[in-house]
Amino acid sequence: MTTTPSPSRDAGAEAAEEFLRDFHDRGPGRQSVSGTRARLADGRTGYQVVAGEVAGARRVLDLGCADGALLEVLAAGGAELLAGIDLAERELALARLRPALAGADLRLGRAQELPFADGSFDAVVSHMALMLMHDVEQVAAEVARVLVPGGQLAVAVGGGAVEGQAASLFLALARPYFAAAAPERSMPRLGDGRARSREGLDQLFGPAGFAPVGWSTVLIDLGGAAEQVWESLTEAYYDMVLLDRAQTAALRAEFLTAVEELADRDGRIPAGLRLNVATSRRF
Repeated sequence: MTTTPSPSRDAGAEAAEEFLRDFHDRGPGRQSVSGTRARLADGRTGYQVVAGEVAGARRVLDLGCADGALLEVLAAGGAELLAGIDLAERELALARLRPALAGADLRLGRAQELPFADGSFDAVVSHMALMLMHDVEQVAAEVARVLVPGGQLAVAVGGGAVEGQAASLFLALARPYFAAAAPERSMPRLGDGRARSREGLDQLFGPAGFAPVGWSTVLIDLGGAAEQVWESLTEAYYDMVLLDRAQTAALRAEFLTAVEELADRDGRIPAGLRLNVATSRRF
């Protein structure tokens, strides 16, 4: 195994990884619950969209695999050799409890230093995780190393809230609370902004030997009853850690009151989010 040498991390990258590790170890599985419940109009989840982009791949690695939700979908789709890497041990512990992942190679570690041999995989995937990583050039180099020539890459990154629906309303109400958070409740900057756009991903992955990125946008809906939407949205945004109990309660009351105006005849509230799906191949 020839791991690409890793440059020393700056304090910001280390703080971000520590934050993510602690966040997910304190609440493993929370975000995949929302990710599984959120659906496209055709009934698919975001995990199924990503898995569909690498259909037919036999050996697949998931970067930031968390509790294994995406790996389970890949297993159901016929992938035979599955691997995942994540920063949070308690997320991996949940992944190991999934019967479909009994034979998966699940590692605690960083995508910038993959503990896998050169050419180990036919495809690498990531669902809402690459956009949180620092040193993404190093991630790209490692992905290129562990992929076979012609190997596939499929990555889902957030694309923002659908205007006029509950997720957009939530953010409009929450931003003043986030801005007013106490200094001791600050959080580090997460990720590299280039990982959220097609052009940025080309800048990051092109030099590592990848073809120009393909790009598509799908809409997923976290809609439901008002309280259910609140719970899903607060689990989806890391920034909620900035708020103390009183601020959270105040935001909740404000949101639950305002969001009722969006309810349909059955009381269901739409909460659309855009999911951008980037694809490429290693030359």
